[in-house]
Amino acid sequence: MWSREDPVTLFGAAISGGGWAEICPIFGRLGSSFSTCTSNRNEVIAAGASGDLAYIVAFEHTTASVQGAAPQSYVLRVTTVFRREDGEWKVVHRHGDPASESAAARLPDGTKGVA
Repeated sequence: MWSREDPVTLFGAAISGGGWAEICPIFGRLGSSFSTCTSNRNEVIAAGASGDLAYIVAFEHTTASVQGAAPQSYVLRVTTVFRREDGEWKVVHRHGDPASESAAARLPDGTKGVA
């Protein structure tokens, strides 16, 4: 799903990176923080494509366990940018942050956003 070709970027309020070598370990850290996802829904606000670039702006509604706590619901505002590579769409940028302060309080390590 993610491009391995630069430039690729990941922006979260607390966890950000550039280049696949930096981003890949971030996904490992995030993956170990979340479990028991009981629901996930994308509410697409806007989307478009032009040539070999495309984007989606959405609210991600998720219920999951963070750091082993009981599953709780939160909403992220997310922008994702795609690039067409060899006929396939690959993610080259993602920015996610909580849609509210109550969502921020439920994220790992007390961060204000996730990727």
